Amino acid sequence: MLSITDLKKGTLFVLDGEPFKVADYSQKVMGRGGSIVNVRIKSLINGKVLDKTFKGNEQLESADITNQQVQYLYNDGRSYYFMNQDTFEQFEVSAALVADSTGYIKDGDIVQLQLFKDKPISIELPKNVALKVDYTETAVKGDTSTSITKDAVLETGITIKVPAFIKQGDVVSVDTSSGNYRERVKG
Repeated sequence: MLSITDLKKGTLFVLDGEPFKVADYSQKVMGRGGSIVNVRIKSLINGKVLDKTFKGNEQLESADITNQQVQYLYNDGRSYYFMNQDTFEQFEVSAALVADSTGYIKDGDIVQLQLFKDKPISIELPKNVALKVDYTETAVKGDTSTSITKDAVLETGITIKVPAFIKQGDVVSVDTSSGNYRERVKG
């Protein structure tokens, strides 16, 4: 069990049978030793963000979340399929749970699969991924400033802004939390 003062940023807990992660935390100490904790929490099932207030000596159940390193196999439009490379156990994850991550994974990539009560609830991407540029406009000769950007369609189908010197066929590193170009990957 967790006391409300244990709810720091990143803490996982169960509320009404659903796992949540604390996104933001603030505590107000009241007179006579009482306190109120205001938290912004994110559901690990559907991604909804809620603001919640807990008082005094409320207790919460800690969430039993397990992580497994899995390999992305394929998708059929409705579900994404992953496999634990050690046990060869396969997991089917609904497209809705993977939606924000689809532009950053390709066949064979390794990701972290989060499970709650042995049921997949989300995937965690590496901080950065290397993806090949499938299409981008050719830079105007002499226009190679790094401050000028253009659109580039990557091998997974997402479009990001890249510096003017990036060419079709280049491999670029992309920050998975922001979707921003980081650097060209030397190959």
